[in-house]
Amino acid sequence: MLRKFFLMILFSTLLPSGLAFSATTPEVNQIAPPFSLSTPDGKMLTLSQFTERGTVVLVVLRGYPGYQCPYCVKQVHDFITNADKLSAAKAEVILVYPGPPADLDQHAREALAKQNPLPANIHLVIDPDYTFTNLYGLRWDAPHETAYPSTFLVDRKGVIFFRKISTGHGDRSSAEDVLLELQKATAAAK
Repeated sequence: MLRKFFLMILFSTLLPSGLAFSATTPEVNQIAPPFSLSTPDGKMLTLSQFTERGTVVLVVLRGYPGYQCPYCVKQVHDFITNADKLSAAKAEVILVYPGPPADLDQHAREALAKQNPLPANIHLVIDPDYTFTNLYGLRWDAPHETAYPSTFLVDRKGVIFFRKISTGHGDRSSAEDVLLELQKATAAAK
């Protein structure tokens, strides 16, 4: 009875603040839910087409909550700057850009205006209806928010072996963090 009381208190304090995650947020050692999303230019990309090539670095940005998120811009730039190192580690990076559907493709292009063209191993997809965001339990449903900034590393079998979910604007995974996790996974596989 006491345990139920404490759980009730915990959930009642988390839910109003928007910090509770959906039960569908995939965990480490679980299969990553499959998805299909399009690039801002309308090309469809799927998770499986990238896991066939190697490790997928799935980076969920805040996208367009009504403005370009400066933390997202910095994080994207970091991954682009380290694209060669990520490619050498046989990693493909998928940047998920969620937001309201109106002009989301244009907002995504604007976010990358200074970064284009993207390196061959970095791909930007948009999530205009929050289909992906909801599938992964990452919807940050609060004013001026879209998704919890997150990073998942997915192996060739589609299994998540690293995840980091930020409940604020900062505290993002850097390219260095990801490269270290990729190095650990490679060492563990030997």
